Amino acid sequence: MSNKYMEAGVSLEAGYESVRRIKSHVERTKVKGAINSLGAFGGMFDLSELGMKEPVLVSGTDGVGTKLMLAFEMDKHDTIGQDVVAMCVNDVLVQGAMPLYFLDYIAVGKNYPEQIESIVKGVADGCVAAECALIGGETAEMPGMYSEGHYDIAGFTVGAVEKKELITGSEIGEGDVLIGISSSGVHSNGFSLVRKIIKDANLDLKKVYEGFEKTLGEELLTPTKIYVKTVKEILKKVKIKGMCHITGGGFYENIPRIIPEGLGVEIETKNINELKIFKFLEAVGEVPKKEMFNVFNMGVGFIFVVSKSEVEILVKELKKIDETAMILGEVTKKSGVEIKW
Repeated sequence: MSNKYMEAGVSLEAGYESVRRIKSHVERTKVKGAINSLGAFGGMFDLSELGMKEPVLVSGTDGVGTKLMLAFEMDKHDTIGQDVVAMCVNDVLVQGAMPLYFLDYIAVGKNYPEQIESIVKGVADGCVAAECALIGGETAEMPGMYSEGHYDIAGFTVGAVEKKELITGSEIGEGDVLIGISSSGVHSNGFSLVRKIIKDANLDLKKVYEGFEKTLGEELLTPTKIYVKTVKEILKKVKIKGMCHITGGGFYENIPRIIPEGLGVEIETKNINELKIFKFLEAVGEVPKKEMFNVFNMGVGFIFVVSKSEVEILVKELKKIDETAMILGEVTKKSGVEIKW
């Protein structure tokens, strides 16, 4: 058989080996409704298995941006998959949809089966945490497009919610309260600024800086927190009017996405449990506080909006599942996001 394709930089055998390696990781993500379709042309899911009356499907797709550059530099690839799952499933959660299944796309300069397995392990970890099935994906070997050892990853998820239980934010009104829960770190947004701070301050990713227990690189590669189980429990106990995933654009861009036109929010920063990594980046990078809140999650990864009468119940229920509630502020008649320092 001719080896011309291998001479062009593509190894079919490495592709087959990668598939063999990831099978066990895919298998542990199986959930009710998932049909074993690994290797088929399309991933399959039987929606009728869920017994929903009027299911509305909610879809989300995302990547992890330049956080990948740190993974390359640290040669650590087992958490980046959880990041891509989290970025997708946390978005569909906002409408009250529980993720059903996930697909990934990995493009590499050269197929190293061990590296692919490490990436997909992270994806599977994320799917298990999100209680959704990894039903398919694609690994594309693209020599000349990516350097050897470098790759890009993107994901796609579909969630479902009963039509009458959709959460759109339309019921939010003046005086309603915003309650946040913690992030696990920088998550997967703002890494272009993070990398600039690292470069300008000549920081060492493999150094443990004062106040931290891990190297800077390990701290920054902490995988994005997945909120599926938390939201699932809260929706059983509390009347939620709106939810918000604090992702790219920080507070200023994301909160208005769920607030009805003509209303805004007032945030008190004194109630935010700001993580050490953000204080470090702000100080070392000399980044203005307002810009920090416009780029990063600042320690708040997800927000619930409830009426005042539900605040005590929500705080109590969050405590039961080991989540610390941060009462951030209220909905006002003034459009936009006003942050009080």
